[in-house]
Amino acid sequence: MIRLYNTATRKIEEFKPIKPGFVGLYSCGPTVYWNQHLGHMYAYLQWDTLIRFLRYSGFEVKWVMNITDVGHMTSDEDTGEDKMEKGAKREGLSVWQIAEKYIKQFTESLDLLNIQKPDVLTRATEHIPEQIDLIKKIEKNGFTYQTKTGLVFDTSKFPDYAKFAKLDLEKQKPGARVEVDPEKKNPWDFLLWVTNQPKHLMQWESPWGKGFPGWHIECTAMSIKYLGERFDIHTGGIEHIPVHHSNEIAQAYGAFGHQAVNYWLHNGWLVFKGEKMSKSSGGNNLLATDLIKKGFEPLSFRYLVLTSHYRQGMNFTWESLKGAQAAYQKLISLTQLWQTKKPREKVSDYDLEKINSFKKEFQKKVATDLNWPEALAVVWQMAKSNLPPNDKLELIRDFDEVLGLDLIKKAQVKFEIPEEIEEMKEERESLRKTNQWQKADELRKKIETKGFILEDTPQGAILKKKK
Repeated sequence: MIRLYNTATRKIEEFKPIKPGFVGLYSCGPTVYWNQHLGHMYAYLQWDTLIRFLRYSGFEVKWVMNITDVGHMTSDEDTGEDKMEKGAKREGLSVWQIAEKYIKQFTESLDLLNIQKPDVLTRATEHIPEQIDLIKKIEKNGFTYQTKTGLVFDTSKFPDYAKFAKLDLEKQKPGARVEVDPEKKNPWDFLLWVTNQPKHLMQWESPWGKGFPGWHIECTAMSIKYLGERFDIHTGGIEHIPVHHSNEIAQAYGAFGHQAVNYWLHNGWLVFKGEKMSKSSGGNNLLATDLIKKGFEPLSFRYLVLTSHYRQGMNFTWESLKGAQAAYQKLISLTQLWQTKKPREKVSDYDLEKINSFKKEFQKKVATDLNWPEALAVVWQMAKSNLPPNDKLELIRDFDEVLGLDLIKKAQVKFEIPEEIEEMKEERESLRKTNQWQKADELRKKIETKGFILEDTPQGAILKKKK
């Protein structure tokens, strides 16, 4: 049984998909006017592990993610300078070139962190007709009104508008969340389609005039197109709860008279130097490629993220990353060691019971609202146990389907070990077991003269090629 924290109810609930054996999941994706930093990748990495676990648990999953490549305002609340145009001015490129540049940066970051690409990675500019059609439905159902700025969603027509984010609208002052538009009935009403913006570079014809979609409509339109009017899970950052996701919920109700999403999952923030990592904060904007420049294996960041709980967020420091890299390298070394042992013909009932116990415990931890820190603890308990190496190897292979740390691949011996060296290593092990330390040390030095290094671990010696 998988249990997840549902923001809509503020409770951990048993996950029950709409269609048995199938999960439809939508994630709010990047706005591609600038680089996607580690704060963004923290979120996508958490949802990647959720997808992996759902598939590991036997579900067929369709993962849809949007790419916001259409211009909208720098604020989530329909105000400020257009993000895509801001990026274009900054770099002397067109808005279309900016989109292509930062889509590439995003997908390269996914690869570096071993984050699976969504089954559908869908661009807002390629779904303008779908957005217009959805707005038409909302308009037909009486949830809109027109201002000089465009077509506006009338939140007073949706009685539960404040429920999802637990907003106290009576205490909302005009301009507290959005710039005051004198034609808006309520300050928190939001634009579905923006018109009368002659200087705006990205515009399309529509029944309401030439213009462009409000930001919130794209997620509802594209999630519905690929997952249907009702789907299982919607993910995003906690910053989306009060505005973007509240507006998505309102739009679905306006169009269909019911909610589209059963489970809303939200991740906390990655904090660096005491602040949420942000594109706009100077010196607080680290990229996946920056990890390599500083000598880190990118997947050590993945390991570090797994030591945090997605709802709590994470305080990132270089020291914590060093610790994560050391732990990650240790797991790789152990996996390499377990691979060098010859398989045995039969597993004892005792060992089989232990293997199943570790599997069940690991699955239980992950199934409890994605408790990765405790799941990792199970991994280390298994690594330190007295199970034979081959059983450990099979368990780490099983666990890594979900962890996504690429341990088997990273642990592959990338060099041929001559039979002579293997025999010397085994002979040295025998000498050590009989306390013949001097002879064992002489053999170690002889191995080194032949271009190999022996690294002693509590589980045995590991051969490495001299650099």
